[in-house]
Amino acid sequence: MSILEDARALAESGPVCDACLGRAFAERSFGLTNAERGKSLRVAAALDDDEPYEAVDTEDCWVCEGACAEFDDWAERCAEAIEDVEVGTYQVGTRAPPLVEENELLLREGAGLPEDAGELFKSEFNREVGKRVGRLTGTEVDFTRPDVQFLLDIEADTVEAQLNSAFVYGRYRKLARDIPQTEWPCRECDGSGYKGKEPCDYCGGSGYLYEDSVEGFVAPVVTDVMDGVDAKFHGAGREDVDALMLGTGRPFVVEIMEPRRRTIDVEQLEGDINAMAEGEIEVEGLRLATYDMVERVKKLDASKEYRAAVEFDDDVTDEELRAALDELTGATIEQYTPHRVDHRRASITRTRHVYDATGDLEDARHATVEVHGEGGLYIKELVSGDEGRTNPSLAGILDTGAVVTALDVIAVEGEDEPFEDDEFFKG
Repeated sequence: MSILEDARALAESGPVCDACLGRAFAERSFGLTNAERGKSLRVAAALDDDEPYEAVDTEDCWVCEGACAEFDDWAERCAEAIEDVEVGTYQVGTRAPPLVEENELLLREGAGLPEDAGELFKSEFNREVGKRVGRLTGTEVDFTRPDVQFLLDIEADTVEAQLNSAFVYGRYRKLARDIPQTEWPCRECDGSGYKGKEPCDYCGGSGYLYEDSVEGFVAPVVTDVMDGVDAKFHGAGREDVDALMLGTGRPFVVEIMEPRRRTIDVEQLEGDINAMAEGEIEVEGLRLATYDMVERVKKLDASKEYRAAVEFDDDVTDEELRAALDELTGATIEQYTPHRVDHRRASITRTRHVYDATGDLEDARHATVEVHGEGGLYIKELVSGDEGRTNPSLAGILDTGAVVTALDVIAVEGEDEPFEDDEFFKG
C-alpha cells in the first residue's frame, strides 16, 4: 500500500488527530512534527480523492483522547515545578495511560500496519513537551544525566521533578590525628546515641565514635551553599584514623543530593570550609565535577607515598636500615588480611608492590621511613610484619620487632594519569 492508502486506512478508524495520524509515519521525512505530517497526509489524501478537507479536533481523537493538545500545559507545569531551582539541563519522561497505548496498537492493527510503525505516543510526548520546556526555562536537553528529570504521569495528572545530584571535586589534607575520613557511627547504639532510653555510654550519646571527620567538616558546608538535602563523601581510598594526610592531599568528591543551586563560587566555598575546620583539615582545588568523577576517584589506580616514624625492639645501624630498605625497594609484597582490619575485610592474601623505600635513623631504636607503594599496600604491616602475615617486611629483614608509631600520607596520585582531567569537570 502507498503512504496515502495507509493514511486513509488510519483515518477511517474514527476521529484521529493530526499528531496520532502522523505518528504512524514518524520515520518518514525530517524537520516535521507528527501533527504536521498528519495534516499534510490528510490534505494530500483530500486532494488525491478530490474530496473536501476535513480537519479533526485533537480533543475528539479516540487514540490519544485529546492528550496531544496538552503539550503546552504540561510544559508550563514542568517550568513551574523548578521555578526556584537552578538547572541547566533537563530530560522529560512520560508514563502513558494504558488505554492510550492500547488504542495505538488497535489503530495500527486496524489499518494493517506493524505494531511498531512510526513511534510510540510517549516518545512524541517526551519530545514535544521537552522542546517547550527548553524554551520556557532557557535550558538544554540532556539524554545522559540531566540536572532535572521530569516524569509526566498523564493518567494521574502529576508532574514529578527529580533533581539529580551535583558534584564538587577537590583534595583534602588532614592536619590532626584521630579524625576519620567519613562519619563513624557508634557500633553499640547504631548511631542513635541511645541504648534503650538512656544515652549510650560508649559514644557519650553523640552517636559517633569520633566527634569530627573530614566529611563532617566538608559536606555540610557544600550542602548549605548548594541548598541540597543531603550529601555523600567519596574519597580516593582513605588513610587510617590516626594518620595525617599531608602533601598534595587526597582526592575526593562531595555529592550533593537535590541541589537547588549549581552555580557557586568554589574559591569562596574553599575558604568557608577551611575557616570552619579551624586547622583540623584543609581543602584545595575545588571544582564542579561530573557524575563520572565519582567513579574516577574511587576506581582510578593510584600509588601512595608515606612517611612513618618507626620504633625498633633492638638497636639498628645505619647500614642495616639502608640494606633492609634497599631490599624492600622494588619488592613484591604478599599481605594476608591484617589483624587490625580482619573484622571488616575479606580474609585473603593481597599482592602489592613497593616502588621505593628510604629512611634515616634518629637513634639506634628510632627511624623515619618513607615508602612509595602501590595502592592498597598496608604500610604499618610492611614495617611490623603483622606476625608473619606480611612478607617480606622491614621487621623480618632486620630480624627485630618494629612498629609504626606515627604515620603520614604525603601523596596520593594516579598510577598512569592524574586524577584531574578536564573531561570530568564542568565549566
